[in-house]
This record gives sequence, structure tokens and C-alpha cells, in this order.
Amino acid sequence: MRGRDGIDVAGRRPDTGHRARALLGGRAALWIAFLVVHAGLVLLNLVAPGWPLGDVTGVYRVWAENAQQGWLRMGIDSPWVYPILAFAPMTAALALGSAWYGQTWLVMVSVLDAIAFSVLIGTGTMSRRRRAAAWWWLAFLAMLGPIALGRIDAVTVPFAIVGLLWAAGRPRVAAVLVTVATWIKVWPAALVAAMVVTLRRRFEVATVAAALSVGILAVSLLAGAGANALGFVAEQAGRGLQVEAPLAVGWLWWIVAGTDAATIRYDEDILTFQVEGPGVAAAASLTTPLMVLGVLAVLAVGIRAARRSAHVVALLPPLALAFTTVLMLANKVGSPQFATWLAAPVVLGIALGGSRFVTPAALAAAVAVLTQVIYPYWYAWLLIANPGFVLLLTVKAVLLVVLLGWSVRAVWQAGSVRRPAAAP
Repeated sequence: MRGRDGIDVAGRRPDTGHRARALLGGRAALWIAFLVVHAGLVLLNLVAPGWPLGDVTGVYRVWAENAQQGWLRMGIDSPWVYPILAFAPMTAALALGSAWYGQTWLVMVSVLDAIAFSVLIGTGTMSRRRRAAAWWWLAFLAMLGPIALGRIDAVTVPFAIVGLLWAAGRPRVAAVLVTVATWIKVWPAALVAAMVVTLRRRFEVATVAAALSVGILAVSLLAGAGANALGFVAEQAGRGLQVEAPLAVGWLWWIVAGTDAATIRYDEDILTFQVEGPGVAAAASLTTPLMVLGVLAVLAVGIRAARRSAHVVALLPPLALAFTTVLMLANKVGSPQFATWLAAPVVLGIALGGSRFVTPAALAAAVAVLTQVIYPYWYAWLLIANPGFVLLLTVKAVLLVVLLGWSVRAVWQAGSVRRPAAAP
């Protein structure tokens, strides 16, 4: 029963819930949340304990300044752990001078995120799935913490998200975006592979990616890079087993048990903490073959689904997630910023599949939370093999295994029912 003012006898307006949902579902609310989350992440990077912006201001800035002064160009004058295009954002962050390098970096990454966010929510009628994907991405960034902005990986994520969102409708543009991201940090190559397997216009994707890669290599060679143009391959292959790598968990528990045979040591060349002990070198050397086998296995399942005419909506998101998760699990590095990679395939999965992607979205969010707990605030506890933090790292590795299992199963199911090929 209602009164004249539309309020029922219980004192409630019947449309209050609808208005609240409309408010939260509007673009204004999403953009306000975007600004709040990114402002918070910028603040954490600047003032939080653990020096979360350390790689940016302590390493990237030095590389950029050395090149600016003509002393040393990483990837050209000497081998480098990153592909050559990684130098572009590192140099761009010097635009306002060395003193403002960190702040410029954070603004640059936030602007890239804003561009990807605007593509995700669009300008027309926004679907519920896209709205859910936007809210999840913001929550994921908040749960991941300062590392979501404070590493070179953060530059690649917006490229990857837009590339995947445009993969079906604009495959050539998508191939350009994801290939550029690959030459900043290698991991988006997994997304290129997923698009080649899934899309009907796969030849265009492969051709654009190959041609652009050849062009980037040619420019590097003209700049005098020589063999250093591909030096990141050898640099990564020569690394030891980093303390955060999933395969390092066994040695960490051995240290927890009190052994003196295994230790954690800082590598002055690679600038990372690595585990050392019996069998570590063998495990580190096995990571590349394991990664290749994992990628081939996922590729085989993906090709099976594609040959059975699996729909792109059902196949591309889990296939991209499967490739990405393999790279994370079989990686000898395992740095905390690798968790940012999960954003692109999960955002795509929610935008296309909605509730079908709830499980991987929840798993990825849990990985983000554990990552922030470990790094940067209490990272020192992991470096002394504190049992609680070794347990957190173990749980994170298990979650990634479950995430891989879910995605491979989803890819298999996408090809389990044969569909007639669509007309051209």
C-alpha cells in the first residue's frame, strides 16, 4: 500500500533498489571508481612500505638515463632481459625529467588503462556483461595492489585487453596491438597464439604479427643491435630459479624444514632473489621444455576445438587464459607482476561469457590478493622462508594449477559438440 508520495506503508520507495542498480551500472559510477582505484594505487606506489616502485625508479630510470646520455642502450649496445620495445615506455617516463620519473610512469600507465577501460565500456548501450567485466577489472586492480601499475607488465595489459576485445571484429588491429605488447614483454605472444587458433581470419592475424615483428627487428638491427635484438631469449634462458616461481616451492619448504643445503640468494646480474641448492639448476633448465610441452598441449586442445567449429565466444577466452596460465606456471621467474597477465583473458571471458566465467574470475582475484599480501609489504618474510608466507605462495601456485585445469576443460568442452561451419 502506498501513500501519495509513492512511499509504501513500510516507509520504502519501491524503486530504490532499481535506482541504486542504475546508479552503480552507469558510466559515471564506473569512471569514478576507476579514478578512485587508480588514485589509490598511485598513492600506494609512492608511499607504501616495501618500495613498490623500486624497479621503475631504481632500474628503469637508470636504463633510460644511460641511453639518454648516450652511454648504453639496453637491447642495442648490450643484451637485455626485455624485448626492444620495452624501452619506449621507459624512455617516455623521462618526459618530465628524472625527478618526476616515478610519477610520470604512474600517470602514463593510468592513461593506458583509461583508454582500455573506455573501449571496454564503450559509448553506446552497455551490456551487463561488459559492465560486470569493468567492475571486475577495477576490483582485480585494487586486490593486486601497487604492482598493478609499478612494472613494465602494466604497460602491456591495456594493449592486451583492447586487442582481445577487438579480436573478432578487427583482427588486424588486434594483431597489431597484441604484437606491440609482445615486443614490450613476451607474454602477450600467448594471446596471439590464441587468436590464430580461434579466429576464422587467422591468416590475417598471423601475417600482421609476423610482418610487424620483422619490421621491429629490422629497425633494431638498423640501430646497431645485432644479435642483441633477440638477446632477451638468451638472457631469460640463463636465469636461475626465482624465489616466487611455482617450481621453487619445494626448495622453500625444504628451507622451512631447516636444511642448510638450500638457500635464498640475491643475483646481482639479474637483480632478483633466487633459490639455490641441489637440483635447482636442473629444475631451472627444465622450465623451458615444460613450458613448450604445456603450450603444445594447450595448442592441441585448442586446435581440436577450432576444427570442430567451436564458437569464438566459447573458445577464445579460455584458450587465451590457458596459454597465459601455462606461461605463469612453467616460468622460472614467477615475479609478482605476472599476476597482471590474468586480467586480459578474464576481462574478455566476463565480457563475452558472463556468469560462465565466474570461477576463473574468482580464482584470478584470489591470486591477486595473495600477490599483494606477499609483495610488496611483507616480501622480506618470504625471503627468509617464513612458513606462513611460503604457505601463501604454495596456495597461489595451487590456484594457478586449478585455473589452468578449468581453462583447459573449458576449451575441451567448447569443441565437444560439433557445430556446422558458419557461412562466409
